[in-house]
Parts: sequence; structure tokens; C-alpha cells
Amino acid sequence: MPTFGVILVAAGRSSRFRDANYKKPFAPLAGRPVWLHSAERFVDRNDVKQVVVVVAPEDRGAFVEKFGASLAFMGVTLAEGGAQRSDSVRNGLEKLHADIDMVAIHDAARPCLAAAWIDRVFEVGARTGAAILAIPVVGTLKRVGPDDVITDTIDRSGLWEAQTPQVFRRDVLERAFALARVGQPTDEAQLVEAIGQPVTVVPGSPINLKITSREDLRLAEQALKALPTPKLGGPAHPFANDDMWR
Repeated sequence: MPTFGVILVAAGRSSRFRDANYKKPFAPLAGRPVWLHSAERFVDRNDVKQVVVVVAPEDRGAFVEKFGASLAFMGVTLAEGGAQRSDSVRNGLEKLHADIDMVAIHDAARPCLAAAWIDRVFEVGARTGAAILAIPVVGTLKRVGPDDVITDTIDRSGLWEAQTPQVFRRDVLERAFALARVGQPTDEAQLVEAIGQPVTVVPGSPINLKITSREDLRLAEQALKALPTPKLGGPAHPFANDDMWR
């Protein structure tokens, strides 16, 4: 069985979240911070040998102060983010143990995951070398000019919206970081595509939403009610119900 390392990316600026007290991965959601919901989906899996959470350098001190006991209890490694998302993922990758075969990158702000979806993308990623969760685009897409006037209607045939986890064989991802020349990739699949590695799409779910605005927290709270609760081994970890991080 291949071994998996998971990189949880929580180092963004959260500019669209518009909350004076929280960045979106640290906002309270159903009794615990968003990032902790995401971490709990991975930490007790038999195939996951390490979880790394990546936070912005300016958040590190407060994050350790608030969640250091939880990190230690769950065995989660902490890494500092960089200027761009790809820099943050690269820093997380460097923290992974040498014996890990597969790397899964997940947005810390996607807390509504089901184990079955993780199972599927892990299996396909291990078999093909690169796989991501995604959902077909179902709405009508419009290209809009700077004056807010529609300039074009986009054919949505064959279009999918990428989600996370995105799963890659470790050597494939490391080669993509070394060789790919993509200005500011918006996800890791874009880097891997750039070196000619096929990336397989695994059907995800609209429930696997990414929290971007405060309104998304209300949707996520309802989505969590529809998902099975992760079965974590042992007692509840420290701060499991402590949702405040100011």
C-alpha cells in the first residue's frame, strides 16, 4: 500500500473573506476552526503517514500559541507559507518524510469532505500518478469586459471545476516543481500538466465547497450535517471545541 502525505494549505491572504478577526481557515465553523475540520478528515487514515499544515509567516506565532497542543496531539507538522500558493506547497513538500510515496494537497478552507471521495482520488492517484477531485460545470458561463458588459458566452462542454484533494506521485510533483514554467499556477494540477503528465479527473461533489466568503460558512455548516463525522482514534484532541482564534 502506498503511503500518503497530506499538505493542508492555509497560507492565503483571505482578501475576499472580509473579516477583521479571522482569516477563513481559522474562522469558527460548527464548534471548531475550519482548518481543523479539514485536518480531521486525514489524520486518522491508515494510509496517511503525515499531515503538514502551511500557514503564513505572520500567522505562525499566534497559530502555535492557540493550536500547538492540537498539532502535537494529532502529530501534525507545521510549515510556513510563501509569496504564492505554489511557494507554500513547495515548503510543505519539503517537510514531508522521505519514505512518503504520494502527496495530497488540500485547501484548508475545504472542510466538507467525505471519506469515500478521499478513497477514490487516493486510489486513482496511486494508480495513474496524478488525479484530482472535480465537478462538471453546470451553469452558463459568461465572459465579461471591464465595463461589466458580457462579451461572450463560453461553451461549457467538457469544462470541470477543479477541487481538492489533488493527489500526485511524489516524484511527479517534485519534477513538476523543478521543471514546470508556469507564472502563477492556481493549483498543482496546472504545474503537473505543464510537464506532460496526464492528470485524471475523479468526480467530486458540490458539497466539497471552498469557503471564500462569510456566507459560505453557513453553507458549510449545513453541508457538515449531511456528512459522516470522522471517527478519530482516542480522546478528543485539545481545543477540539475551541473555535475562537483572534
